[in-house]
Amino acid sequence: MHTKLPSIRLRLAHALLIWAVIWGVAVSLAVWLAVQQEVDELLDDTLAASAALLGSLLPSDKTGMSPDDWLVRQKNMEVSAPKGDQFAWQMVGPDGQVLLRSPLAPRQALHRAPQGGLTNVPGWRVFGLALGATPTAPADAQTPVSGHMLYVAQAREERDEVQAEIALTAALIALAVGLLGHLWLRSKVQHEMSPLQSLSNRLGDFDPLDADAKLGIAERVELEPIHQAIDALSERLKVRLAHERAFTAHAAHSLRTPLAGIDAQLAMALRECPPELQGRLQRVRDGAGRLQRVVAALLTLFRTGVDIQRQQIDLKTLMTRLPLDGLQIEVVASQPVDADPDLLAAALLNLFDNSLRYGARRVCLSTPAPQTVLVSDDGPGVAAQQREALGSALATQSYEGQTGLGLMLADLVARSHGGRLQLQASELGFAVALVLE
Repeated sequence: MHTKLPSIRLRLAHALLIWAVIWGVAVSLAVWLAVQQEVDELLDDTLAASAALLGSLLPSDKTGMSPDDWLVRQKNMEVSAPKGDQFAWQMVGPDGQVLLRSPLAPRQALHRAPQGGLTNVPGWRVFGLALGATPTAPADAQTPVSGHMLYVAQAREERDEVQAEIALTAALIALAVGLLGHLWLRSKVQHEMSPLQSLSNRLGDFDPLDADAKLGIAERVELEPIHQAIDALSERLKVRLAHERAFTAHAAHSLRTPLAGIDAQLAMALRECPPELQGRLQRVRDGAGRLQRVVAALLTLFRTGVDIQRQQIDLKTLMTRLPLDGLQIEVVASQPVDADPDLLAAALLNLFDNSLRYGARRVCLSTPAPQTVLVSDDGPGVAAQQREALGSALATQSYEGQTGLGLMLADLVARSHGGRLQLQASELGFAVALVLE
């Protein structure tokens, strides 16, 4: 659980980010369409208002006006007309001739026949107003009129640019809101997951075999069943550990004492029996000795709940305490190892016993790297394919039906030190490395 929480938070963060992007794009698209429609209506209203303003300044007929009146009217028109390059206007006579126009307006009439209201012509959005009239027609009206006409137009390109700028601004604001919403949701998710992170940290430091081990009060009511289940599991493990320790203590006494007595009796029998029986009794004694070593290794290895007692071990000194008849052991270790001496001795005894059973007569013990003990013998060894199969079984701890008791026990000892057992390629015999972290 402690290692899974970061990945869970990462997946949630990715999901929230994707959701925020999708939501922001959807809202931005909706805002874009809505703003475009509203801006379109606003620009149409601006065209109508501009036409009304200009219509009040332009004459409806040039006849009857003095040159001075006309110049004054033109001056007022220039002052009051819309500035910039967004709009253009024309005053068109009944015959379709352009009488007056702004600099950006086309020389040809936007409509040769009088046309009122909002219309579309290539490249322009136009509002037509009969001079002297009021623009009361609907925005999409196209009412035929007669007389002088005023056409106020906006370039389609400029209109589209204005719409795009406003819609883009609104869309960016919507995306910013979506991003802020994502950050807010992410912070809320992290806040809601903080009790799980706290529980994960507690479990990282929780020892279920400690007599006083308790997870304590849950930070959330929803986590209380988990706390109760873990505490109950811890209690069951403590009971099972107590039974196991009691069994180990009884087994150690009940097994070691008889085996030691058997070995002593066989030693006496070897001295007293006729020469023709000594070979058979020696094989029996060898078998009893092997049984003693296996029992010692098992009892040492399965000391559940007992911490590994590490210390600096000189392999040459250790081998003086491990008598093993029938096998020549050479120690060429160049550096000590930091390990539990009892567990290391149990692992080495089982590996030596394997070498002896498969025909080896000499074993070399070395330390090719720090915290690595290499055991190599001069036996027949194994084929490369079989060595790969054994290595795979050790890597996955698939011991049953794949490895013998010796390799399994040695691998368990290595793993109890944080390492593992590794099979080495060897031209002669069998080589295995005990890697102790």
